[in-house]
Parts: sequence; C-alpha cells; structure tokens
Amino acid sequence: MTHTTRSATIVFFDSGVGGLPYLELARTMLPDAMMHYIADDAGFPYGNKEPAQVENILLDRVRRLRARLRPDVLVIACNTASQIGLKMLRKAHPDLEIIGTVPAIKPAAAESRKGCIGVMATERTVADPYLDDLIARHASEVEVVKAPAQDLVSFVERRYLDSDEEERRRAVEPYVLSLVQNGVDRIVLACTHFLHLEKEIAACALSLGGQDVEIVDSRLGVANRLVDIVETRFGKNVAEGIPAPSIQAQPGRFLLTGEYPFDPVYALWAGRFRLQAPERL
Repeated sequence: MTHTTRSATIVFFDSGVGGLPYLELARTMLPDAMMHYIADDAGFPYGNKEPAQVENILLDRVRRLRARLRPDVLVIACNTASQIGLKMLRKAHPDLEIIGTVPAIKPAAAESRKGCIGVMATERTVADPYLDDLIARHASEVEVVKAPAQDLVSFVERRYLDSDEEERRRAVEPYVLSLVQNGVDRIVLACTHFLHLEKEIAACALSLGGQDVEIVDSRLGVANRLVDIVETRFGKNVAEGIPAPSIQAQPGRFLLTGEYPFDPVYALWAGRFRLQAPERL
C-alpha cells in the first residue's frame, strides 16, 4: 500500500551502509518524503566498541545532523546503536521523533515451527544484556542460537559491491552452517549490514539442508512505525486537501562523517540507492 504525506524530512543514520535497505523500503511507503542518509564512516564499526564510546559518538553525530538537516524524524538504522543509545538520544532530544531498530526476535519466535531460531549479530549486540532481555520477553519458549558475525559488517561495507556470488557465499557460510547445524528454522538478521546479504544467507541455508529456514528482519516494522509518525504529524494538512509535493525523483543527500576524499565505494552505494553524491556532514 502506498501512503501519501506532506513533505517530511527523514534522516536514516547508521555506522555505515547497513541502513540503506531501511531507507529503500520506507521510500516506497512514503514517496513524497525527503529522505537523507548518513553513514558514520569515521566511527565505523560500532560492533566492537565499548558502549560509552558508542554513546559519545552518537551524541556528537545527532547534534551535527540536526543542525545540518533539521529532520522531522530520525531513524537509527543500526541495531548496535539502537541498543546502546536509543534511550539516551531520546532523553537528549525530547523534541525529535527517533525510531530505533530492534532485532526481530518476537516475530521469529512466533513463526518458528521447530522452536529454534538463530540470531546473526555483531559482537556487541550478542554480548549486550539487551538482547538477552528481548529473548526473555519474546522468545522464552524457543531455543535461541546466537551467531556473532562481526567480520560480515566490514565485508559488506568494503567488499560487497566488488564481490561475486561465490565470494559472498563463502563469507556467510560459516555463520549459516553453525545455525543450520543447530536446527534453526528462522534466522534473525540483527545487524542492518546483513540485510545486504539476505539472498546469499537464504540460499546458503537451503544448500546446507535448511529447507525450512526463513530470514527475518525489522524493516517492515520500522517502516510502519515511520508511516504512523509521519501521517500523524502531517495527516491533517493532507486531509484538508493541501497537495503533497511530488519529490520522488529528487534524490536525498548521502552524508559521511570522515575526511575528504571519501572512499570511492560510498559513491557507488549512493548511486545504487538513488542518493546524491557523498558529501561531508
């Protein structure tokens, strides 16, 4: 279903390119919103940093992006950043709508027929008590197998666009194999970077004997929440007949936090997801 809104400014923020699939889906549901993307290449990766370090990074980046882009809604399209900093950021910016990404433990547990689900995540997400709390609240009646796959984050960020199908398969296979061997029938992608490898993960699971394995992520849940917020805020004007500006063809900005010249791979990512050429935040 396509939703129509007055023009809203939405910013997606991640440690790198992991949140781009979230922007892509949201764009189909809110085609008249202006959507920008920030990849924190200077802070990348978050998954092997201490929580206090990630908190300090997030406070700095959100302060800067608000001054530059003045968003109506901010999507923290990074599971590690959401787990560590979402409450802190909402407290620091009470006037800004902030949406986080939560590992899709609840739907995976509800859908599992074998009572065994897998979670692929960064090292920090796997170690964080937040994940254990999600499991206790939403998956207490199923077995949960964790697979820390930190190496895949850098693979997606640096190598994905130059890799072929066989290289991507080799990258995901050790993690998928451990989950399939443990009997999972749902694999939760609890790191946004892994969404770029969704097809390869599913194909690898199938080839390794996981015929009943399905991949689960939080894209739709985040997009639905974003639609609710934007329609609540701008819906009154739409209902009164004010036409929504058509800016579908106008690409959003792609901002980086590191120093110029940027890694050329980010220009390729920007083009792949119909964003402007990279610029510095």
